[in-house]
Amino acid sequence: MHMQTLFKMLLKNHHPQGWWPIAGKYHPRDYSCPRNQQQREEIIIGAILTQNTSWKNVEKALEQLRKNKLLSFSALLKCPKSTLATCIRSSGYFNQKAIKLKEIASFFKRNPYFRMLSLEKQREKLLHVHGIGPETADSILLYAFRRPIFVVDAYTKRLFALHGFKEKTYDEIQQRCMRELPHDFKVYNEFHALIVAWGKTQRLNNRKGRKRV
Repeated sequence: MHMQTLFKMLLKNHHPQGWWPIAGKYHPRDYSCPRNQQQREEIIIGAILTQNTSWKNVEKALEQLRKNKLLSFSALLKCPKSTLATCIRSSGYFNQKAIKLKEIASFFKRNPYFRMLSLEKQREKLLHVHGIGPETADSILLYAFRRPIFVVDAYTKRLFALHGFKEKTYDEIQQRCMRELPHDFKVYNEFHALIVAWGKTQRLNNRKGRKRV
């Protein structure tokens, strides 16, 4: 199956998703986010918090950061690690994530011209930040900087396996998606979000003995 065929099937069944949510609000068919630095920082913080947990838990953590006026890099750097960890407790691994948030905030403060770098250089730099792996780096690039790079997560690997694709590793899946889909961050954004939507509904369908693309 060609990636564009799969993309169209997912779009028909799940409709535009409107990722990445800003302040808890989704924006289907609007790919202009982030519109400012504040929104960009919220997305990057969310990309760290969503590691190994559900988005529902991330939303709780983001709300606590918002209430405590900690939803910015400057505030994160000034905040004691213990206070930060308490605010993000709902996201799990909160002590480790508090360190990661401070590391990523420090990284962007040290790299004010990050947006001017090539995509390859941006990704290389992000992967050298403590706690940042390929999925998180690519999420930051795609959603916070609107760069044309596809994000591969556990749902993506599951979907590929279900359809019998030979690609199994992160790089293999990413390369095939980027080879067969238009080189457009909007397409990669929507495709990844649709796969997440598919993964969530798949669990419900499996409980009822049904499988649906």
